[in-house]
Order: sequence, then structure tokens, then C-alpha cells
Amino acid sequence: MQDYVAPIADYQFLLREVLGFDAAMADLGKDVDSDLATAVLQEAGKLCSQTLHPINRSGDEEGSRLVDGVVHVPAGFTEAYRTFAEGGWAALSAAPEHGGQGLPFILQLWLDEMMSAANLSFGLFPGLTRGATEAITAHASDELKAIWLPPLVSGEWMGAMALTEGGAGTDLALLKTRAQPNGDGSYAVTGQKIFISSGDHEMTPNIVHLVLARLPDAPAGVKGISLFLVPKYLPDDSGGFTVRNAMSAGALEKKMGIHAQPTCVMNYDGATGWLVGEPHRGLAAMFTMMNAERLMVGIQGLGIAGAAYQQAVAYAKDRLQGRSADGARGPVPIIEHADVRRMLLNVRAFVEAGRALAGWTALQHDRAHGHADAGERAKADALVALLTPVVKAAFTDFGFESAVQAQQVFGGHGYIREWGMEQYVRDARIAMIYEGTNGVQAMDLVGRKLSMAGGAVAQGFFDIVAADLADAARVDAATLVAQRTLAALDLLRDVTAGVQGGNIDSLGAAAVDYLRLFALVSFGWMWARMAAAAAQGDTPFHDAKVKVATYFAERVLPQAQGLAVQIKAGAAPLMALSTDAF
Repeated sequence: MQDYVAPIADYQFLLREVLGFDAAMADLGKDVDSDLATAVLQEAGKLCSQTLHPINRSGDEEGSRLVDGVVHVPAGFTEAYRTFAEGGWAALSAAPEHGGQGLPFILQLWLDEMMSAANLSFGLFPGLTRGATEAITAHASDELKAIWLPPLVSGEWMGAMALTEGGAGTDLALLKTRAQPNGDGSYAVTGQKIFISSGDHEMTPNIVHLVLARLPDAPAGVKGISLFLVPKYLPDDSGGFTVRNAMSAGALEKKMGIHAQPTCVMNYDGATGWLVGEPHRGLAAMFTMMNAERLMVGIQGLGIAGAAYQQAVAYAKDRLQGRSADGARGPVPIIEHADVRRMLLNVRAFVEAGRALAGWTALQHDRAHGHADAGERAKADALVALLTPVVKAAFTDFGFESAVQAQQVFGGHGYIREWGMEQYVRDARIAMIYEGTNGVQAMDLVGRKLSMAGGAVAQGFFDIVAADLADAARVDAATLVAQRTLAALDLLRDVTAGVQGGNIDSLGAAAVDYLRLFALVSFGWMWARMAAAAAQGDTPFHDAKVKVATYFAERVLPQAQGLAVQIKAGAAPLMALSTDAF
């Protein structure tokens, strides 16, 4: 297996030539420029390639283990996490008032991409901690913030989120975990949660769980759910945290992938916790955490795809099979064969467009949290909300497809463990499922996000895309991809009008295809911007950007037409077959 190489040149191109990073930071009053950002990403890349990637395969093979009630992570993970935390990476984008560095969110997302590429199981530990930190920051009392945020932000402690129960997955209205007031401001939390990533381990001296539960007077349904902060260790009389709470890992899930990540069945047996936010308003608080996690999970798909691409390209250049197209040479490296190039270019066309779209979304996140004008903050926040289900679902769908195509480049060797490709496929699969399945994300897009502000948010986004495409179309190198993406955008606008306001069956029938169409248009938009920027350069790097943009326009974007036809077919073909006939 090849060493992981961080895509620093691509990040630098996006920062300086495509996304207007320096101007965006100046607009926010941040003293950060593309030189500093590149330097941070370079150091992050070293961490991922030198520390995290070498323990990826061994961590998968060893896996996490539950022995006599204690969760053990694979060899090297605790030491790697110590290096991560001591390097300040846990605090990268957190607020300075809680000990964070306050660096732009774009650096956080691209760090997440590199961690996911190098070691997906490891990346979940700090990712879930950051989500818990954001929920506590947004909703907890000042007293809770003062106690629990600093060690979470610094990485001294870790966090986890505990939503799912055996009978309550997507439908959280069915959850049964209870919280009984103790009379001193704390609560006794009792219940069982499943699928809890990073639920228990010994990597840090404490783990802070955010747990959904019901108070005794809770109304039925989601309006009766509250959120509680439940730590593994409670404060002692001397100010330390040494008192073991009444919670434990009852089992570790046996999974298809991410074997190094301890996915726990957690038992809370009257565990002491504190209310986060208002009673019965826990779901709103938890969504702060979940939305952050959904962006991170989307980036996991992107990271896996990028890592798998690197391995597949190296193999394709080295593996000799078959003869050249003219029959004059043989055997030749398989990268000379058209079908192998098709697979590699499919992956690359997604990875580079996805990386750019992630960066644009991250800049909107920074704008939503840091712009001086409230109206601008609201506009940016709405755009992030619109794009979150797209990033989560499309990036993980395309990411899994990319892992499979990269594996296919290896032929039979891709099915053999020693090459590492089968791990990418296994690990990538979970990202399409957790933090809300991709079908749920698609329903969120068509059922909720398209209707924000009466449809104005989506239409405003389409207008932004159209304006950029019109500008790019004036640059010869970008004309083809810009014009074809404009045509796909017209299809998207057309089907959007038909989707909005539909009943549950029509929305369900359209949702997944609609989200993929939305993503393809968004990728085309990014490729048009990249091609237009690359036209100003004269290096092989810039020339490659233009050529991959053309490939996307001619070989990937045509999917938009078929998706539009499928969407317009409506629910009738899906609902025609009776239940008994299945």
C-alpha cells in the first residue's frame, strides 16, 4: 500500500484561485490568509500521513475489544490521539473563549477530509467530541460550559452522542430512556442506547455523553425529549473527576467496517446527568450536534474516495497487463486502458469537485457565525442548512461508489486484504447510514429545506450558481462545463417546481434522485469555477483541471437528464405493486 499524500496543492489552488479565501477572511475581520491556511494544512497533512495512516490497517485488523467491562482500542491509537491533542488539533476551529484557536471552519473540514482518508476510525473520536462541544456551547448553561467545555475543546476529554435505541432509530419519538430529578439540579438517567460511536474507551480520562431522555412529565412524541450531559466520571470532593458514573458499555457491535472504532451498546443505570437547554427541547439542541456531524460524515465519504484514488492510480501506473491500443507494445501499465481511465476519472471528478464544494460550504459556515451584518449571517446560515443534507448524502454515496471503482482497478488484488482496498469499501459503507441515512437526508432536502423561506433559499442558491456559470462560460476553457451545467440547472429548477408541495409518496419517490441531481449541478458549478481559474495558469496542474472538468461535463453530468426523467415519473411506478406482491 502507498503512503497517504495530503492534497495540499489542491487546497492551495482552491484557497488562492477559486474560493477567494483571503477576501472572505478580510470581510469577516479574521487575521488569516491563504499562506497561514496552507501552512496549517501542511502540518495537518504530516500528522495524517505519518501518524494516522500507518495504524489504519493494523487498527482494522486488531479492532476495539471489550474485556471484563473495559473497552480497549487498537495499539497505537491512544498514542496517536495524544499527539493529535497535544498538537492543538482538537481545538482548531473552536471558540477562543473556551480555549479554541478560532481558525476558519474550512481548515476544520479539510482536516476532517485528511483524517478520514488516513484513518476513518480514528477521525470519529475528535469529530464526535467537536459535535458535543458545539451542542454544549449553543445550549448549555454558563455553569455547565465553564466545567465541561475547556477539557473537551482542548482534547483532554472526548465526547459522544447517545440517541439511538433498539426501538427508536430514525423515529426518535419512540425513545424510552428516562431522566428522574435527583432534587439537587441533577438527574438520574436510565435506559439503553445502541450504535454509540466512541461510547467507551480508555484513551482519555473522561468521556462526556449527550443523551436524549424523557422527564417524568414529558409529553408524548418528539416534543417530550430532553438532552442531558452524562459524563463517564463525576466530580469528586477535591475538584477532580474520579467518581465512576452509573454507565457502562454492555457490548461492542460487530460491524462490517470501522473495526477500530468502539461502537457501543451503552447502559445508563441511574447515571447522573445535567439538563442541557430547556426541558422537552432536547431534539433542537441535539440537532446542533447532528448537523455538525452530518457535514463531517459527508467529508468522510470524500476522504475515503480521495485515499482510494491515490492507491488506485499508483497501482494502475505500476501494474502491467494487456497491450497498447495500437497493439505495438505489451504488456503496458493498465492506466493506458480506456476503461481503467474511466474509473479513475469518475473518482477524481467527484473528489476534486467535492473538495471545492466542501470549501465553499465551510466559508458560508464562517460567514454565518462571524459576519458583522445579521442579515448576511442569516443568508449564509440558510445556505449551509440547504447544503448540509446534500453534502452528507451525496458525498457518501459518491464516496462509496468511488471506493468500489478504485477497488475494481485492482481486479482480483482489490479483493485481497493486503492491498487495503477492501477496507476502504467496508469503512465507506457506514457513512451512508449513520447520522441519518441518505434516504432521510434526501427527504430532509425535498421536504424541509426546499421550502425554507417559501422556497427563496433554494432559488437564491440557484441564482448564485447561475451567475457564476454565466461568468465562467465566457472563459474558453470553462465554456463547455459551464454551459452544460447551466442546462442541468434548468432541469433542476424545473423538477424543483414539481417536487415542492408534493404529498409524502411523491416526495419519497423523488427525494434520492433529486438530491443526486442537486449534487451533480453543484459539482458542475465547482468544476466551471475551477476550469475558469485554471485557464489563468500555465502549469500541468492547471491543464489537468481543465481536462478533468471536460471529462465531468461529457461523461458524468449527462446523468442529470436521466435523473430528471426519473423524478418526473412520480410515485405511481413505486406504489403500483401491492404489498403482498413483494
